[in-house]
Amino acid sequence: MKSLFKVSLLAATVILAVGCQKDEAPKAEATPAAQEQQAVTFKTDDDKAAYAIGVSFANYLNTSLDKPREIGIDLNKDLVLQGIQHVFAGKAELTEEDTRAALEALDKRVAETMQAKAAEKAAANKEAGEKFRSEFEAQEGVKKTESGLLYQVITPAQGDQPKETDTVQVHYKGTLTDGTQFDSSYDRGEPATFPLNRVISGWTEGVQLMPVGSKFKFVIPPELAYGEQDTPTIPANSTLVFEVELLKIENGDAAAQ
Repeated sequence: MKSLFKVSLLAATVILAVGCQKDEAPKAEATPAAQEQQAVTFKTDDDKAAYAIGVSFANYLNTSLDKPREIGIDLNKDLVLQGIQHVFAGKAELTEEDTRAALEALDKRVAETMQAKAAEKAAANKEAGEKFRSEFEAQEGVKKTESGLLYQVITPAQGDQPKETDTVQVHYKGTLTDGTQFDSSYDRGEPATFPLNRVISGWTEGVQLMPVGSKFKFVIPPELAYGEQDTPTIPANSTLVFEVELLKIENGDAAAQ
């Protein structure tokens, strides 16, 4: 895991310098004009580059301080400012060694917290998926293969069925068990074409059961999908739900030969 907190003193200085100045100014003497952000004049390219560095570091530091709050670690920005001021005054209360140790400990705590939350979420997804599959399996017309794949025929057909080595053209929609859609060829406005042996095993197995022209609903357990892999759209241990229309077998004759 990359460190979230390798923030240089230069970065912090650029970001917080304006805050220092505002904090030190007596509030009673402040006027509406003084409270407004002062326009910056760039006399040289070096001036513009310096300002750009400040903007870049400000964005980085804000992210570095705000992101941990999402996992329950609250970093006090006032203490960040105080640390900068003490360094400027030559009175830092932590040595370089202490500072390094504190940041390494923070990185470790962040990593451990994130891992614990990920494991908790994965366990919850697994439990929710098992419940969903159990309820779906009880529905009329649902069949289960030896691998655990569940499917239901929505629109029957009498066409050819593809083999694992075939390339197929399909329309489909994919959702999580809570109904959250993560993919849809319908939304893209065009069907998808792919070799059947290049997709998740639940698809490889399931689409071979489909005659051309049919539409099936598949409920795929995580071990036949993405397992413990965690992505922004498909969390770890997710049971996936697909509605699939098999439009045609692109190379059925060639594959047969």
